[in-house]
Amino acid sequence: MPLRPTLAPRHASREARAAYPGAVTVGDHHDQLVRALVERVRDIAVSSEQIGSRFASHQDLHSTDFRALTLIFQAENAGTPLSPTHLAEALSLSHGAATYVVDRLTASGHVWRDTDPTDGRRVVLRIAAHGREVAGRFFGPLGLEHSRTLAAFTTEELEVALRVITDISASLSTFSAFQNDPS
Repeated sequence: MPLRPTLAPRHASREARAAYPGAVTVGDHHDQLVRALVERVRDIAVSSEQIGSRFASHQDLHSTDFRALTLIFQAENAGTPLSPTHLAEALSLSHGAATYVVDRLTASGHVWRDTDPTDGRRVVLRIAAHGREVAGRFFGPLGLEHSRTLAAFTTEELEVALRVITDISASLSTFSAFQNDPS
């Protein structure tokens, strides 16, 4: 997916605009909205990191364990449970380090290893009942607060918000892939 053009404010100096070849010049109000959205995305990232760290701390887990739990949960809910190999790749860990993470998560009762239903020779990772219970207790109130907050918006507003968040998420994924590409 190609990166979208960088925004350069209309009032930016010629030198500033030249620093971003192909930049799009837009109006001041638009610039202010873009800056405000970028700041809110940053706020969400910081708050999410803090909340995840708090959960990990309450469960005596490492931050990498929490990232692994999140990925395992997302994959399982999408109907495509992760193998330990895919988890290692997603976390940018060696297979040995990922095995250590999975061992910690299984020992703590958050995750269990299961036989892949499509290939009995493979192992997939699943969230254990204990993992679902403690995550539900911790994150349930946040989910309710999100629901209350979003209930104030119309369907049309939510559709636009979803489009914005989806596109920002895609740009973050593109940036992450670009940063991880050694070439």
